[in-house]
Amino acid sequence: MSLEKAYDYIVIGAGSAGCVLANRLSEDPNNSVLLLEAGDKDKNPWIHVPIGYFKTMHNPKTDWCYMTEPDPGINGRQLQWPRGKVLGGSSSLNGLLYVRGQKEDYDDWAALGNKGWSYDEILPYFKKSEDQERGADKYHGVGGPLAVSNIRIRREICDKFIAAAEQVGIPRNDDSNGEKQEGVGYFQLTINRNGTRCSTAVGFLRPALKRPNLDVATHALVHRIEFDGDRAVGLTVSIKGVKQRINCNKEIVLSAGAINSPQILMLSGIGDQDELAKHNIPVVKHLPGVGKNLQDHLQIRTIYKVNKPITLNDEVNNPLRKVLMGMEYAMFRTGPLTMAASQVCIFTKTDKEMERPDIQYHLQPLSADKPADGTHRFSAFTASVCQLRPTSTGKIELKSNDPEEYPAIHPNYLATEEDQKTAIESIKVTRQIINAPALAPLIKEEHEPGVQHQTDEELLEYARNRATTIYHPTGTCKMGSDDMAVVDDRLRVHGLKGLRVADASIMPVIVSGNTNAPTIMIGEKVSDMIKEDATKETRVAALVD
Repeated sequence: MSLEKAYDYIVIGAGSAGCVLANRLSEDPNNSVLLLEAGDKDKNPWIHVPIGYFKTMHNPKTDWCYMTEPDPGINGRQLQWPRGKVLGGSSSLNGLLYVRGQKEDYDDWAALGNKGWSYDEILPYFKKSEDQERGADKYHGVGGPLAVSNIRIRREICDKFIAAAEQVGIPRNDDSNGEKQEGVGYFQLTINRNGTRCSTAVGFLRPALKRPNLDVATHALVHRIEFDGDRAVGLTVSIKGVKQRINCNKEIVLSAGAINSPQILMLSGIGDQDELAKHNIPVVKHLPGVGKNLQDHLQIRTIYKVNKPITLNDEVNNPLRKVLMGMEYAMFRTGPLTMAASQVCIFTKTDKEMERPDIQYHLQPLSADKPADGTHRFSAFTASVCQLRPTSTGKIELKSNDPEEYPAIHPNYLATEEDQKTAIESIKVTRQIINAPALAPLIKEEHEPGVQHQTDEELLEYARNRATTIYHPTGTCKMGSDDMAVVDDRLRVHGLKGLRVADASIMPVIVSGNTNAPTIMIGEKVSDMIKEDATKETRVAALVD
């Protein structure tokens, strides 16, 4: 790419939404499209093995390896925040769990004034992406780029957990992405039929790479977006260390995620004018909401030792069984290496009077302090629970005007009384499930939090000391029309032309579940919006002529 080359569309970030945009915008051979990715190609073989997140998370070759600032709500602790720095973005590192959220999430977005974002209006985009192993129906599609598959391996401890949940009144639900979310069942996964990960790089980008109108540049660090008045006309970027200017004829779409997207906007002079002045950044547009409204799901991990060798810990810690696991995957694409980050999901309520679930469980037939450390040496499983719609919000702030310096991440966990109460009650629900007849005979000991934590004060203190992110940062460039909104309901940056944001950062309120599938949906929807708006502009230009 030379300094003089220009593209019709430039997409910044080859993640869950960016790869979708690159595919859909380049479908029209008349569009020239450039996709920029700060990381490398997805050539690390562990990316494509479902359980490979143990090797790719916290690995600087594939992960941005962000670290939060000390957070008062979790007793001053700093948390690692993995984010994908590779083609496919976090869809190349995540736990492969396909979860859409609740119907009410999107209806709430629409009720906030965001036209076109109700559940009935976004459902076609979920279906459009999907190649559902179970077949097509009212809620699911087939033939799309994203493989959605059933769990490929079941374990005794998972079946017992499901039975225990049913015994305490949680209904069985084998499709939490269908008619209703509430209930207990197995997750659906973004895994190809051949047992490999279906990231957006694999599902969306790879088929589009043969198109002559699509260019992809890796190791591309964006310094800033360039403007002519109020129109975005290009960007300054370093590609493999070479700094250059690339021009854009139509639109730049920022799909760099909930951390990088607000960072790039602020570096480009879009944000709170007082904060930009601290870093000597000329103001292009005063938008005080850039970087604000940060939301994440905080998970409380409870770990239970069992009295039978039926967990993945037992297999991973046995050298012979570990070799056999590898051989099984290599030969048949089956076995433990096809496991996602969690097997069983529960969506339920901490208060039966609630209208919809407010907590989610991720059951893992293993236990570890964190993925990079490997599993514990004893037999155990993890029941992780998170609040679906936290009311605490944080922010992303620049530390300097240097694009290579990471921004400051302030999650502001457990800052509200509602979030604190939900944390306490969620641990109590966990214990109800564990003590149910189907599961209790297998339990040897509550390893964490431990029976010494009984009072509400003790349970909250445990959450403050041990809870961690479940890797769902959202909301930092929120969609809306209020004073803190960054984009409108067509994801155009307020007050500017030729610039949109399309990733999890635009969520005005975090969805009730994992964020990858909704982010892919956002990429699908904004692709159609861009095409529709381009068609309108062409018609207007023709009328003027």
